[in-house]
Amino acid sequence: MEFVPANLIFLPILVVLFLASALKVIPEYERAVVFRLGRVIGAKGPGLIFVIPIIDRIVRVSLRTITLDVPTQDVITKDNVSVQVDAVVYFRVVDPVKAVVEVEDYLYATSQIAQTTLRSVCGEAELDELLSKREKINLKLQEIIDRQTDPWGVKVIAVELKKIDLPEELRKALARQAEAERERRAKIISAEAEYQAAQKLLDAARILAKEPIAIQLRYLETLHTIGLHNAKTVIFPFPLELAQVLGKGSGNQKGGE
Repeated sequence: MEFVPANLIFLPILVVLFLASALKVIPEYERAVVFRLGRVIGAKGPGLIFVIPIIDRIVRVSLRTITLDVPTQDVITKDNVSVQVDAVVYFRVVDPVKAVVEVEDYLYATSQIAQTTLRSVCGEAELDELLSKREKINLKLQEIIDRQTDPWGVKVIAVELKKIDLPEELRKALARQAEAERERRAKIISAEAEYQAAQKLLDAARILAKEPIAIQLRYLETLHTIGLHNAKTVIFPFPLELAQVLGKGSGNQKGGE
């Protein structure tokens, strides 16, 4: 009976272990930054890649869009109003090598940059601008954060302000201001309606004054309208001209007496 050498038995096992540690599968959404003896040789993937065990070391970096919640920040606006602001930042890694080599932890670093930039930008704006011009503030935040994270291979896609908390006293003051503004608009609209109605009545009076018979036609139309509603009381319009004639006649009789 022949004996197989021990080295021949362990050789296939060593080959299998070598291949298992040398072959790596990188998903589509990741890249593997390879360090060979401490020096970066580039980013590999996706798919099956080969690394040299012990000599090579890989760092996986995700290329998917990351949603980063910026914690609530206490901000004093330009007009000295204390508010609490939070935001959300959407970014992704576009250069895996820079994201690993240029910064220790790009997630933490981006979070800190976002917090400081949020306080700085919101502190330079007045409260009205902060409430009514969010799109402008968002674009400014995105531009600043993207410029600061660009050396790290990070691309900021969007920045959105989520919530602006105001003090209770300021909320009540804004509510009273909004109510006063609505009342002002209502009074202006009512006055404008009165003015337009008066203007139309003046135009109608001028037209009726040109044709005296027109007023009589209006009397007849009014009587017809009253009759359509089955009214028991009929109001007959008394001509003002006749009242003036009667008034003059009674005055002459008193004078004769």
